[in-house]
Formats: sequence, structure tokens, C-alpha cells
Amino acid sequence: MAVGVGVDAVVGDPRRGHPVAVFGARAAALEKRIYRDSRFRGAVFTGVCVGVVAGIGVVAERVSRGRPVVSAAVTAAATWAVLGGTTLAREGAHMASALERDDITAARRRLPHLCGRDPSQLISPELARATVESIAENTSDAVVAPLFWGAIAGVPGLVAYRAINTLDAMVGHRSPRYGRFGWASARLDDIANYLPARLTALLTAALAPAVGGSPRTTISVLARDGHRHPSPNSGRCEAAFAGALGVRLGGVNNYAGRLEHRPELGEGSPPEVPDIRRSIRLARAVSWTAAALAVFTRAALATRKASGVGAR
Repeated sequence: MAVGVGVDAVVGDPRRGHPVAVFGARAAALEKRIYRDSRFRGAVFTGVCVGVVAGIGVVAERVSRGRPVVSAAVTAAATWAVLGGTTLAREGAHMASALERDDITAARRRLPHLCGRDPSQLISPELARATVESIAENTSDAVVAPLFWGAIAGVPGLVAYRAINTLDAMVGHRSPRYGRFGWASARLDDIANYLPARLTALLTAALAPAVGGSPRTTISVLARDGHRHPSPNSGRCEAAFAGALGVRLGGVNNYAGRLEHRPELGEGSPPEVPDIRRSIRLARAVSWTAAALAVFTRAALATRKASGVGAR
């Protein structure tokens, strides 16, 4: 796992042939074949996609069992494949650079790499808010959550989580097409992210001093505002980041003409351009701490398992 985290830190995601993109293409092909405006069909779609990927993870782990080098390589590759923290930070830095030079056009073009909002009418403060909110949410989705499930369940946990989260991004949003079909994917993603999102929020509070924030203030904002977000998980991450950065998140978001009024989280002014780089520093601190915890937990579980086998 440590090697996989290191590889992601150095190279990030490949431009072509990423395993997650391959999975997404296969899932999209299956969707075309079985789609109906039905929760049952959506549940079958979700079960097949996640089940196949988890099964591949189980087989890969069993085949490599007893061969330490092969097992380490498989785990490292799976860890690298499911992490997105380096790419997240790079996208945030691209947004910061564009806004720092007042290139609104470039920033609008870049925003879809981070979130699904319509950027065409957004100005600098709104682009900065969208970036900070996306970094907060995706620190959990792209880093803490996969490491959490990898620490608990090894390779199957790593790849199954990424499949769940990818399906949520593909079909889990509210729209005429996916309101029913995507229900199972969205609910499964909520369950898979329930504990990781709260761990992300607690780590954010603990590491708030890294960006000049207060752990006490962060916890206060988290307790007061974390539940106000429509998502049971994203709200915790965004509220924690708002408290740590000393900014106010939330407002009106435009998703392809569909307006959503999000409650305000935190205190102070909305994020400004310099807050983007502060959010990146905070996300990196949370990510590295989560990685250390995951590696430690996985090592402790492996040691315990080995001791149990030896005792018998």
C-alpha cells in the first residue's frame, strides 16, 4: 500500500488507459444493454459491476497468496489505480494558476475536471468556491475512502470501493434518466463513504493548524453545519474544510440548467483565490495522514493474522 501511495504521488493518473476509465467504459456498455427506468434494473446493474470487480480483487489476492513479492506488487498496483489525490491536487493548482492570472476562460474550461457544475457564467469567486468544495469532497472520495477500505479488506476493498464510487459518478445523480436507475448506486456509495467521510472530517480538524485554522473551530463548524448538506457524507467534509480554512461554503449551484440551493457551511467570507492553494495544502496533509494510518492498520492486521496462524 505504501508503494502504491508513493507511485500515485510521483506519477498521478495516466492520460490514457487508466483502469478506472476502462471500468467506466465497460459499465457504460452494460448500462446500454440493460437500462430501464427501474430501481430493480439499476440494482442489478450495480450488483453486477461491483460484484465482478470485487471478484477480480479476491482472485488476484488469492492467486498471489504465499508469494510476497507478487502479493506486494498486486496490492501496490491496486492502490495506485484507485487513488486520485495527486491528480486532484494538480487540478486544483491549475485552477489556482488560471484565476491568479485572471484567466477566467481557462478556469471555466478546467472546472469540469473537478465537478459537474455549469461553469459558463461563473466568475472568479464562484470558481474558487467550486474548487474548494470539490477538493474537500474528493479528498474523502479519492483518497481517504479507498485507503480506508483497502486497510480493512485489502485488494478487494480497494477495487470494490472505486467501482462503487465510479458508478455513483456515472448514474448516481438526480436526473430524469437516473432518478430510479441510479438509486442503488447512489445509496451504496452513501454507505461506503459513511465512515471515511467522517474520518476525513476528523483528520481535517486535527490538521487545521497546517493552514492557520483551529481544531476547536473546525469541530464546532462540523457539528453545527455538517448535517445540513443534501449529501450525508459530502457535508461533513465540506463543513470541516470550511471551519479549518475560515471560509463560508455553499450557495446556488447550476448543474446543466438544474439549480440547487446548498445551505451555507462555515463562517466568514466565501473562498477567494488564495484559499484554493490553502485547501490543496490541507487536502495533502489529510491524504498523507490517512495513508500512514491505512498502512499502519493493514500492517497490524497482517501481523495479527500471522500470529494467529502461528499459534494454531
